Amino acid sequence: MSDIIQLLPDSVANQIAAGEVIQRPASVIKELVENAVDAGATNIQVIVVDAGRTRIQVIDDGKGMSETDARMAFERHATSKIRHADDLFALHTMGFRGEALASIAAVAQVELLTRVETEELGSRLLLSGGKVTSQEPAACPVGSNFSVENLFFNVPARRKFLKSNSTELNNILQAFERIVLVYPEVSFSLHSNGTELFNLRAGGQRQRIVDVFGKKINQDLLPVNVKTTVCTVTGFVGKPESARKKGAHQYFFVNGRYMKHPYFHKAVQNAFERLVPTGEQVPYFLYFDVPAEDIDVNIHPTKTEIKFENEQAIWQILSAAVKESVGQFSHVPSIDFDTEGKPDIPVFDPAGHISSAPRVNFDPSYNPFKNTSTRKSSAAPSKWEHLYEGLQRATSSERLPDEPVQTEIFGDETVSGQSMIADKSPIHYQYKGCYIMTAVKSGLMIIDQHRAHIRILYDMYRQQLSERVASTQKTLFPEVVQFPPSADVVLQRIMPDLTRLGFELTSLGGGSYAVNGIPSGLEGVSVAKLVADMVDTSTADASLIGDALHHGLALCLARNAAIPHGQVLSNDEMENIVNQLFASSNVNYTPDGHPILYILSQDEIEGRLA
Repeated sequence: MSDIIQLLPDSVANQIAAGEVIQRPASVIKELVENAVDAGATNIQVIVVDAGRTRIQVIDDGKGMSETDARMAFERHATSKIRHADDLFALHTMGFRGEALASIAAVAQVELLTRVETEELGSRLLLSGGKVTSQEPAACPVGSNFSVENLFFNVPARRKFLKSNSTELNNILQAFERIVLVYPEVSFSLHSNGTELFNLRAGGQRQRIVDVFGKKINQDLLPVNVKTTVCTVTGFVGKPESARKKGAHQYFFVNGRYMKHPYFHKAVQNAFERLVPTGEQVPYFLYFDVPAEDIDVNIHPTKTEIKFENEQAIWQILSAAVKESVGQFSHVPSIDFDTEGKPDIPVFDPAGHISSAPRVNFDPSYNPFKNTSTRKSSAAPSKWEHLYEGLQRATSSERLPDEPVQTEIFGDETVSGQSMIADKSPIHYQYKGCYIMTAVKSGLMIIDQHRAHIRILYDMYRQQLSERVASTQKTLFPEVVQFPPSADVVLQRIMPDLTRLGFELTSLGGGSYAVNGIPSGLEGVSVAKLVADMVDTSTADASLIGDALHHGLALCLARNAAIPHGQVLSNDEMENIVNQLFASSNVNYTPDGHPILYILSQDEIEGRLA
């Protein structure tokens, strides 16, 4: 039997490694920018064309490389950052495996211009598909200039499955933000198709956060600073009033490296328990400084998952630090009492005249157990008959044997058909400003008014998106909304759909937009918050397109415009909601799957009162 096991060629091994390390254009930028930071650069420029499909260029003013090092850097497992296995537990650099450049060169065409300070001439190196095609001396500034073109040109299956340019650009911006937030002392710039998206000057942590996400976030940041023998935690958390359901900026960094850590995220959320509504999250930018020997970053190719030796202790420190920050700066929301129309409580004045005690009048001869001559009137109110119009008592015993049973909500069953409209009472009752209660043939129907209106509006907005017909209400004073570059890219992608819904947005430059018109029926809604929520909905899953994107936008708009819980409705308004609900596409559930109504059957009512 012949031998069948053989060693893979380097070109194949590099392509396999590239599948783990280089997943999309954002991965290339992450690796090249991290290498530039490790090289001691103080100014880093990133240039992308067609969201990185055509070209990615990273220019830095770091140490640069000699002619030999430039050639060796593209070999697999070649690195200047570690020498022994023990160095893995004392890492102070972003990269260390020596796989990034080899993986990039294996799936792209790469040009490198680099020079060290001690040399008069630098080197120009060309690679294609992992093979060196040319190397020659060249005049260039100190530092490195990487140009990566035609990514995945030799792996067409990988190139085919790249997302749209807007989605890939959004991923690039996210990777870029994660790096620039860690190194505020380094200047960064990012250009896309000739347009400058970021131009970040060197400064402090807070200034870098403001430069990336806009000036509005500055007023929502509370500083966190605690030093212990286990770790040091610094950074910022948001005020409770800055909490959002979607789109909250949340970042953890450890020893200058971005990480994802659900366990520590829970520690921050627990610190805001009962301070923010359920389901909402506050922004945070938290930086951990932990001894390098107490963490392991070599457990995942992307290095975003990190294992801590003292995880439980750091959890306690983090939770206490956030609670201290919120309490120290007295930003716990205060209770606002409604004092409009209430009498003023006078301030005590010791020098003024003494007020006399109030006099209480009572009847000493009153005895509640004595019979009184007054009797309650038993006469019924006039015109009482209309209160019971349409009500029919239909018990199971009165139903004919062959009579079909209406399919209504009894527990997990659902309502179907338009016959319910004819069977319901025209008189409705609103319970606690939240539920519409009305009698139907088989019992008592209870409708959640907020969810019912969400379903009604959702169907209307979906129809507008499909038919491209919407009515716009012009705003008397246009409101200006500001978006960071990452959100601005998403807004440009969904702008045609917003126009179909009835929005009119005019770009003012720099991520600012003037809202000149909104869909009819949105009077009183915060326009800035609404547009931001719709952008956040699309940002949460940037791969949404077509029908899925329309679903998210229509649902977000319906939630913001729907009648809230607590709003008092007249009988005509409740009648209109009930009729529109039963004319909708789904009577029973909201677009996100929450039940809208429940029917308490006649048999159940009689059983409870038996």
